[in-house]
Amino acid sequence: MSKIKAAVSHHEREIAELRADRELAIEYLKAAMEALDNPDDRAGGLLALRAVAEANGGLAAVATEAGISREALYRALSPTGNPTLRTLLAVLKTVGMRLSVQPEEPVKV
Repeated sequence: MSKIKAAVSHHEREIAELRADRELAIEYLKAAMEALDNPDDRAGGLLALRAVAEANGGLAAVATEAGISREALYRALSPTGNPTLRTLLAVLKTVGMRLSVQPEEPVKV
């Protein structure tokens, strides 16, 4: 009797790829941060930040290192979450990233 390989969920595969490829995680999070500007896309942006946190040791470990309760981090990075700037900055710092600003449109000379 042969064994059937267990299926890997899309989410598990995503976390593994983000963990293995730092540049992918950076670009993924850049796109997610842009989504936070649009109320219709905000849930996707928060879930992307959550995925990057999961890829960097898991939400419990990130919460501990960021000085946030695990429950608060789960709520903040849920599809209906509304993280404070403090929470956002703490999570980004914990995963080795920081917030930056760029012009919305190229400046015309």
